[in-house]
Amino acid sequence: MHLAVITRVTGILLTLFSMTLLLPVIVALIYGEETIGTFVLSFAVVFVIGLAMWLAPRDRRELRAGDGFMITVLFYLGLGLSGALPLYFSGELRSSFTNAAFESLSGLTTTGATVYTGLDALPRSILFYRQLLQWLGGMGIIVLAVAILPMLGIGGMQLYRAETPGPTKDKITPRITETAKALWYIYLGLTVSCALAYWLTGMTPFDAICHSFSTVAIGGFSTHDASLGYFDNPAIESAAILFMIISGVNFGLHFAAASRRNPLIYLRDPEFRMYIFGLGTVGAIVVWVLFSHNTTEDPLRDGLFQVVSVATTTGFTTKDFSGWPSVAPVLLLFAAFAGGCAGSTAGGIKMIRVLLIYLQGMREVRRLIHPSGVFPIKLGRQLVPDRVIEAVWSFFSVYVILFLTMVTILMLITEVDFTTAFSAVGACLNNLGPGLGEVALNYGSLPDSAKWLLIFAMLLGRLEIFTLLVVFTPEFWRR
Repeated sequence: MHLAVITRVTGILLTLFSMTLLLPVIVALIYGEETIGTFVLSFAVVFVIGLAMWLAPRDRRELRAGDGFMITVLFYLGLGLSGALPLYFSGELRSSFTNAAFESLSGLTTTGATVYTGLDALPRSILFYRQLLQWLGGMGIIVLAVAILPMLGIGGMQLYRAETPGPTKDKITPRITETAKALWYIYLGLTVSCALAYWLTGMTPFDAICHSFSTVAIGGFSTHDASLGYFDNPAIESAAILFMIISGVNFGLHFAAASRRNPLIYLRDPEFRMYIFGLGTVGAIVVWVLFSHNTTEDPLRDGLFQVVSVATTTGFTTKDFSGWPSVAPVLLLFAAFAGGCAGSTAGGIKMIRVLLIYLQGMREVRRLIHPSGVFPIKLGRQLVPDRVIEAVWSFFSVYVILFLTMVTILMLITEVDFTTAFSAVGACLNNLGPGLGEVALNYGSLPDSAKWLLIFAMLLGRLEIFTLLVVFTPEFWRR
């Protein structure tokens, strides 16, 4: 392990992040708020720490795969803790460091679980900062940084492999720098389009920009306690549904469709078809349940919005779905376990893994009927190697074991009911945000020990479990 390289790269990334702490200063100046000192102090602390690590003894050797894993974990953890400083220093929030770290890491991992209330009365610079954290974390700051690292004499491919979500790691352009730029152009374009859509449908420019950050990042933070329900506007909700669905699609697929100018590419992708089919099926069931029980005044509007928001792991709300007939919130939570597509900003297991698990299950059924038969698994016309199937099953098995373990631990250290523990861990592991029971509205009532456990769950979900777990193995440190 190249500790000098790891230290320097982490320092570079922290130094770059410190610059973003100056953006809320501009917002504070525009609205005449007294939070300028908070963000300037936070910038100074993070900048000095990052610069000190950057200027440490240099090592020009290329990063190895193990180094990339370590940098990814250290950076997300370091960024989450340093990103908590403005929230901790803020006199308006009067926050403990645990709450500040929970909020910061919830934003960075695009989970959207919050411990704060009274958002409508907070300074706009603080609200903007919360949304900015989600936007930066949406595609992964490390993917952005790999476009810069080669210019500093440090290869970035290992970082890209450690950060990029999903069971495959194929580049969409020949060079890693071009890949990062392509991803961010798409990401930025969607953000601008989403902000314009929100503004044209009735939001103020400030709310439109802030909510576009959390929509495209599939984060779910809002500038209002009532989330998008604050606006009570069907046009705004329709725009949100559209961009949540788009953001839940593999960004590599967006790139392919845009570069070839052929929207039919979407329909040819098995994961995309599975994704749309899943949203449609869950949506139909939830709307039917709401109609049958006469739960809301507009079951179609309320049901479809909550389904898309939760199933894509965004976490916006317009209604408190925890009070709906029990099958509806449970079905929504299970939909979040599947999540969006690999290579998107969504959380969850990812649709491609769900599809592969289904195909493998059907193959085993056929083998029982025809023991001597050979049944390869294909996605479209592409043959899926057995090694990929094994990796998917390993991921799913570890995922379930960790989930159940954390639910049990949470119940032991807090004595919360099963519904609360199950939904809290599920919402954080899937980077969803809102849960059921005591965490339906926020996580502020949980003790600090529970919040740190859920922070660990957020990181596990955002880093696809194995990226984080690998640094806890003895073999990793003996390399």
